[in-house]
Amino acid sequence: MKSPSPNKRYANKVVITLIALLLPLTVVEAQSFLTEDGYAEFKSNAPLLTFTGTSDKLTGLIDLDENLVDFFIDLETLDTGIRLRNRHMRDSYLETGQYRFAEFTGSLITSFDPESDEEQQVVVKGNFTMRDISREMEIEGTLRNSGGDLELEASWVVLLEDFNIRRPRVVFYELAEEQEITISATLKRQ
Repeated sequence: MKSPSPNKRYANKVVITLIALLLPLTVVEAQSFLTEDGYAEFKSNAPLLTFTGTSDKLTGLIDLDENLVDFFIDLETLDTGIRLRNRHMRDSYLETGQYRFAEFTGSLITSFDPESDEEQQVVVKGNFTMRDISREMEIEGTLRNSGGDLELEASWVVLLEDFNIRRPRVVFYELAEEQEITISATLKRQ
């Protein structure tokens, strides 16, 4: 078998070297960010009772290359601070045995400069799904580059009737029709 000429061997080495040098650049330039321990809060602000439910189990992805924003939460992880209220919320209103997760999937409709370390106002548009019901929403928030990671803050309002969540009839003031949702997270570059 004839060995390759010195020029061909040199050309092969150059190609392999270029591939080896360029491959890490594509990995470094990836614009995908992930969190598994984001913070989510809902606030029920009824006339005679205000309470919040919180979770530090918000999972989310922002992929700037694909312009994808996707966050979900296991509703079983929400805690209002009172065990009985948690049980009623999960069993009677959210019905987490049947509808365990809430999710938002959408895309950025405003520009975001991932190289800037300034806080930037952003808007995402997509679908918020809870109890197998999806509603299109535009959600405003902020993103900031923090040492290569992304800091996210966002809030919006959910109407219970939009997701067929019934309000208590006996204690009508216990649960507000509007629920204020707030999320915050540090998303690590992947």
